[in-house]
Amino acid sequence: MRTFFRVMILLSALIVIFKFVTGAYGTDLKQLKNLYFYEAVVTSVYDGDTVTANIDLGLNIWIHNAKLRLYGIDTPEVKGPERPKGLQARDRLRELVLNREVTLKTYKDKTGKFGRYLAIIFISEPNKKELININELLKHEGLAVPFMEK
Repeated sequence: MRTFFRVMILLSALIVIFKFVTGAYGTDLKQLKNLYFYEAVVTSVYDGDTVTANIDLGLNIWIHNAKLRLYGIDTPEVKGPERPKGLQARDRLRELVLNREVTLKTYKDKTGKFGRYLAIIFISEPNKKELININELLKHEGLAVPFMEK
């Protein structure tokens, strides 16, 4: 009888894992195939939605000076009539990520229109388990608006 319960528990666990991996719990498997996660260090911030980073690909392989466009958001430009708001967005992004280890979630691992990788940047705060989505934070703070690459 004990063996029967052990087998049932194991099967239940496998079913839950299978449903999670296949998207039965809200994960779009097609979208997951287009997302990649990396550790990186942000080395410069150009404006509120463009940074440069050194990306750890794993196995001691790095991409240095990779240009990243924050995926799904748009911020005011640092030149022209939007300059004051653009500088505010840039400075806030610098405050959050410059010279800091971050986690990147890239989209398709392909470059966009201007040769930049599309990425979501996450940071972790000391003593907290959750990662903070910087792209969403900038929208929440009113420094960015939603934007989708064509």
